[in-house]
Amino acid sequence: MRSPLAGTAEPPAPEGMARRSGAERKGPGSPGRLSWLLALALAVATLVVYARVVGFEFIGLDDASYVASNPFVLSGLTRDGIAWAFTTTYQANWHPLTWISLMIDADLGGKGPWLFHLTNVLLHLANTLLLFHVLLKMTSAPWRSAFVAALFAVHPLHVESVAWITERKDVLSTLFWLLAMLAYVRYVERPGTRRYVLVAAAMALGLLAKSMLVTLPLVLLLLDWWPLRRFPAGSVPGRGAPKGGAWGPIREKAPLVALSLISSVVTVYAQSAGGALGGREAFPLGRRLANAVISYGAYIGKMFWPTKLAVPYPLIPGAATPGRLLAAAVLLVAVSALAYRAARRRPYLAVGWLWYLVTLVPVIGLVQVGIQSMADRYTYVPLIGPFVMVAWGLPDALQGIVRSRVRRRAILAGAGGVAVLALMGCAYVQAGRWRNTSELFTHVVSVTELNATAHNALGLDLYEKGRPEDAIAHYREAIRIAPGFDLAYANLGAALSRTGKTDEAIAAYREAFRLRLESPGLRRTVAGLLMTEGRVDEAVAEITKAMGDAPGDVSLRKALGSILARQGRNPEAMAEFRAVLREKPDDAEALGNLGTLLMKQGNLEEASARFAEALRIEPDNVPAHKNLGVILARQGNYGAAIAHFTDALRVRPEDEGIRKNLDRAKDLAAGGR
Repeated sequence: MRSPLAGTAEPPAPEGMARRSGAERKGPGSPGRLSWLLALALAVATLVVYARVVGFEFIGLDDASYVASNPFVLSGLTRDGIAWAFTTTYQANWHPLTWISLMIDADLGGKGPWLFHLTNVLLHLANTLLLFHVLLKMTSAPWRSAFVAALFAVHPLHVESVAWITERKDVLSTLFWLLAMLAYVRYVERPGTRRYVLVAAAMALGLLAKSMLVTLPLVLLLLDWWPLRRFPAGSVPGRGAPKGGAWGPIREKAPLVALSLISSVVTVYAQSAGGALGGREAFPLGRRLANAVISYGAYIGKMFWPTKLAVPYPLIPGAATPGRLLAAAVLLVAVSALAYRAARRRPYLAVGWLWYLVTLVPVIGLVQVGIQSMADRYTYVPLIGPFVMVAWGLPDALQGIVRSRVRRRAILAGAGGVAVLALMGCAYVQAGRWRNTSELFTHVVSVTELNATAHNALGLDLYEKGRPEDAIAHYREAIRIAPGFDLAYANLGAALSRTGKTDEAIAAYREAFRLRLESPGLRRTVAGLLMTEGRVDEAVAEITKAMGDAPGDVSLRKALGSILARQGRNPEAMAEFRAVLREKPDDAEALGNLGTLLMKQGNLEEASARFAEALRIEPDNVPAHKNLGVILARQGNYGAAIAHFTDALRVRPEDEGIRKNLDRAKDLAAGGR
């Protein structure tokens, strides 16, 4: 039998993906029919695990920033939104294609979470079927290819990438990763510029969704070794390849490597600008190296025994104990030695292992991003390598133990079926934990230690449910665990403010500012709290500082105008409101505030014009109706005044002041005193 792509004779040993077992050569039915049946089974298994995710809620960890409270995403696919997607480094990432895909969902499905979830599930399903197709096309081994795809489809470690809307970048980028692999296989079959351009285009689109594809050129080089066998016959890169004979496959990756380098530079810039890169003091090199080694081992452990899954896994001081570090290092060295020794006769072991090691490099923590030690979502692509090792290694190992082909087939079918069903059960349970914030992070707190992020998320969930006192307890616990957690301080400030503890709230917000959580909106909030305490000068200072950070934010000018008006500095306040209206002429609030100040000055004509314009923009603007009614009543136009008071009372029926004005206007209209 010949390799389906390389066109060179196979070595006698059953080493490659193109080398099929007897069971695979003589499967039931035609190869095409079998492939379709296996693909159908993969689709059913995937949907059994993930179909109910479509009814889940947004999660209180980044989903608000990515979708639920993101005005660019919720506005749908607009020109301004697309421009923002390509220029922003929001959330310390540059992934414009991910933003655009979320905008399309918002356009089609509105602001609810259902379509965002559905798209993630469908992308994961597409990735599963593509993985099966690509492996089958390279190897002509339907059962082994299907087993790898099944593990990919239902492994619990992949739940985070699918059930979390924020991880759209994971499932979307992987779609283009697999499309690039498929295009590459076609290029290898019949090399040509157009086919190579398709490979580069798919990779570029994947990089626009997530920078994880930076390692794709190295993965394609691994596939050149096995199963595509593009290196000289019988050689292994670095182990006896004829001089210059292996350089062809290497040289052709140069344009793809250039794409990876460009993406890496952009990613580092985005993460630096977003403050996501950990400092050298907090995460020294030795600690990062130790965490990387332990994480490599831990992911393999969770691949075989997926328990206590969490988001995130916090970086705990002292967690990198010598025992854990030694155990992980021994595992890595042992598997690496095994793969190296078997590289000639069992190249899938080396390729699968190197796939795992290489694809994890960008997220293994050598450059620390965020405060997590590891994350389930980081395994979405890397575990394909170990899955291949298992799918090809076990049948070959069993061949030397069990002579009967029928018995081997029965053992493999039974073991494989049990493994897939067990993983499906675990994944189904794990997916259910993503139903809502409370369920997810209650579980996370129970299976991790010192998880500040989980406590902060639970606090936010309780705050949004109207339980600020309970939220405060979680925020304080998050701060106890991570004293530099600026977002927890800001959330604590909001909860303290709602419970009437204004001084403590101001102190919490200011601690967030000290920790470099700079937000004009938060400073505006603090200014409002200071005003309630009568600390007007401090309020002005906060707004002025915020305006320096965001000079184009008209809401800050409105806030400053309101504070100045409270101080009786009406000319200065009016100047601020006029400045707002120069930038945003249709701002009903600024029109109303300016009208009120003009009314106090006795300039009733201009005040009336401002109130009328505010009502044209916002017909249910109660202050504008009320003030315009007062002006009209003073001018003796009682009928028009009554109409405005009636409209105001319709919107705000509980306002006794408006009701008294209406009654007075009616009395005056009737000639009474």
